[in-house]
Amino acid sequence: MQNLISLLALTFLLGTGRIIPVSAAELFELPPGVHTRWISFENPAGAKGQGGKANQGRKGAPSRYISAGQTVTLAEINGPGVIRRIWLTVRGKPEILRGLVFRIYWEDQDYPSVEAPLQDFFGIPFARQVPFESYFFSNPEGRSFNCFIPMPFKRKAKVVVENQAPLDAGSLFFDINYTIGDKLPEDLGYFHARYRRENPTTPKKDFQILPRIEGRGRFLGCNVGVRTIGDYKDPVWFGEGEVKIYLDGDREYPTLCGTGTEDYVGSAWGLGKFNHLFQGCLLSPSSDGVWGFYRFHVVDPVYFHQDIRVELQQISGANASLIAKRFKPGNYPELTATHKPFDPELNQEGWHNFEAPQDVCATAYWYQSLPSPRWGPLEPYEERIKDLELDKK
Repeated sequence: MQNLISLLALTFLLGTGRIIPVSAAELFELPPGVHTRWISFENPAGAKGQGGKANQGRKGAPSRYISAGQTVTLAEINGPGVIRRIWLTVRGKPEILRGLVFRIYWEDQDYPSVEAPLQDFFGIPFARQVPFESYFFSNPEGRSFNCFIPMPFKRKAKVVVENQAPLDAGSLFFDINYTIGDKLPEDLGYFHARYRRENPTTPKKDFQILPRIEGRGRFLGCNVGVRTIGDYKDPVWFGEGEVKIYLDGDREYPTLCGTGTEDYVGSAWGLGKFNHLFQGCLLSPSSDGVWGFYRFHVVDPVYFHQDIRVELQQISGANASLIAKRFKPGNYPELTATHKPFDPELNQEGWHNFEAPQDVCATAYWYQSLPSPRWGPLEPYEERIKDLELDKK
């Protein structure tokens, strides 16, 4: 899989309509004026000839201790350039995985274009760590974070981590690999990411994976976490909801509409655990207490030219006999087929889909032109670590 990742590159140029393959020739081309740099605590500025100087060059500064409430700037880079890879590791405690907030700032903007809890940004929701590999992210042995999304910038890039947890995060190790001097297109798409959660959702009010934003860009995909609640837990099936993508003026109905939750991540007739290049399911209630899955639109680009909104319906399904047994009279769910509550006298057999409250979180990834959207504050730390179902793992 890694060979395939190495042989494909995602274009930054908005509107080209294609993935640009990296040919064998491009792998050995020597672009004039382009230089490779790594930033870590061993070379905080990525300066030429300045790496590994601490302790007379004998591994003197591989990490830094991150205290409760501390904010650390990992990198400040002058462009033009492209961040090519980010690797990071820290203690895998849930309070740290959801308490550390990862941010990236582009150019002269004083607010972030990327903002998400650390673990959610790196591809897995609900403060879990599991081994996986996808096109954009990997966690080889369930204890590190890798991101391979190319992130171009013209003048400035700043990467920051804030510990919002009330406990020390301990030692943080990282390196950011980038190039400078790149010849970038004028019409540049800047990388963005945003996390949000609703706990619980409101039936018939679809969860917004990506709330409406304006601009021109490309939706790269998302990772999504779902925790089923109350009478809607297994063996009730959680995933009848469709993904809907509203493009360029769509309001009531979308241009792009899926057929079901597991369908969106490339599976069918239920959902098991797997990790593939562009789609996967990393968490399931039987082993993890929650659902966690992803989809990346690499070979099937999703462009927007004015605005975009991405939503996921919360619709569950079950046989009539299970609904009658699981739910009490007066608390029957609303059926999507009739828009009326389930009636055990009228609905005595067959499969029925129905509206359902769920605990849903998602991190969306996209490129767009600047300025970046201005969001409100992230969900507070205390809310982020609620209801993680860690005792169900």
